[in-house]
Amino acid sequence: MTDNSPHRERVVLARRRGARMVRTRVEVQEQTEVGDALVRGLMRAQLGLALRLALSVVAIIVAIPVVGTIFPWLTTVSVLGIRLNWLILAVLLYPLLYLTGRIYVRFAEQAERDFMGVVDDEAESS
Repeated sequence: MTDNSPHRERVVLARRRGARMVRTRVEVQEQTEVGDALVRGLMRAQLGLALRLALSVVAIIVAIPVVGTIFPWLTTVSVLGIRLNWLILAVLLYPLLYLTGRIYVRFAEQAERDFMGVVDDEAESS
């Protein structure tokens, strides 16, 4: 049987000849401008994550007394002899803070893994 189908050929639009390949891992380790920019990008991503999560937690905490002010009958509701707003502040707030911390650690580690993936990919391609 003869194969008359055309052979696949890789087309490269431009080749970089004589150009210096960027070794990202070395750039980061030696703290060059490129490495510094990459590390600052990672830190900026983690700071943005921390600020968004902090804003969410503050909004939830501030919403508790605001809801009590808007609906005053909620402040008179008691569960096991404790007013509902104090029960929410004392019992439900700590799991919220713990969950927020876990979320931050998970996403911050994901950002670090993505950063290391960029560093390793570019280091291996050179």
